[in-house]
Amino acid sequence: MELFERLVNEQLKTMEQLLFLQSEIERCQEIKKQLIELQQEAKLQSIQEEIQQMKQQLKEIQQTFEKQTEEVILSYQNQYRRTCEPSSAW
Repeated sequence: MELFERLVNEQLKTMEQLLFLQSEIERCQEIKKQLIELQQEAKLQSIQEEIQQMKQQLKEIQQTFEKQTEEVILSYQNQYRRTCEPSSAW
């Protein structure tokens, strides 16, 4: 179960990163909206680039999260199989 717990902990950390980046993207998109309203093109370009970078990071973290999910499932299945295997003493 140590492996399973470690994998779940890693996945929780990844989820925190996902949530943080999502909130940052939302914050930047709000800034983008405000800049558009103020027609500040130079700042708009900068914030658009920042949004694109964060979206790429988000995509990479989502892929990591999916991989971790697969590892957690496999770890749990392997642990379950070991605890449910019939004894070879029969």
